[in-house]
Amino acid sequence: MLMKKATQIELVTFDLDNTLWDVSQTIVRAEQMLRRWMQENTAEALAVYASDAIGDIRERVLEQHPDKRHDLSFLRTQILYECMVRSGLAQNDAASAASRAFDVFFVGRNEVVFYDGAIEVLANLSQRYRLFALTNGNANIDRVGIGNYFEGAVSSADVGASKPDPKMFHTVLSRAGVGANQAVHIGDHLSDDILGANNAGMLSLWYNHNGEFTNDSDSVPSGEVHRLSQLPAIIADLMTSLNQG
Repeated sequence: MLMKKATQIELVTFDLDNTLWDVSQTIVRAEQMLRRWMQENTAEALAVYASDAIGDIRERVLEQHPDKRHDLSFLRTQILYECMVRSGLAQNDAASAASRAFDVFFVGRNEVVFYDGAIEVLANLSQRYRLFALTNGNANIDRVGIGNYFEGAVSSADVGASKPDPKMFHTVLSRAGVGANQAVHIGDHLSDDILGANNAGMLSLWYNHNGEFTNDSDSVPSGEVHRLSQLPAIIADLMTSLNQG
């Protein structure tokens, strides 16, 4: 009699923003750094950037570059470029200044304050599973200091789509070379993370650190944690449940 082969979870994918750190606080600090630099170096462009015109500039950039709407780094740089041009800089000078301004912002974008237990749980899980980052944002896992725990990262800019689009999840599964039934995705967002993972056939774990409630049957996670430190145990429990089913 042939024994049924046990199902193993091989891949754990992590959302980044609001799963490993608070993105709102991070962006606020990065914006403050950007505006200080602009005040010192391109004050006229800062006046444009801080004005009501910024909404129209964003819309124009999106209209001109629809293929880049998921590339947040490109969009921000282009918006800064438009502000530089409107302030009177020549195009070459505007491009250079926009690039320098974005670099300042991006330093702050990657100066994150991790949630309690985040580093410890990544260190723990990386000893047992293959880890990939799966993000709609543009944080860089190496620059934030956690690249050594991950085998790779997939962003919306890489794919040309954003979670919950199945392309995001299919891309990370393809890069890792594992089946959906061997992977679990962890994130804070019921639609982007949980619904997206469910629709891709992956297991899903909801990091519900805000005490939210869901009654959407399509966004029901495979499991739920309120502290990151709970993840190793619940992933082990998921694997046990899979092989008992």
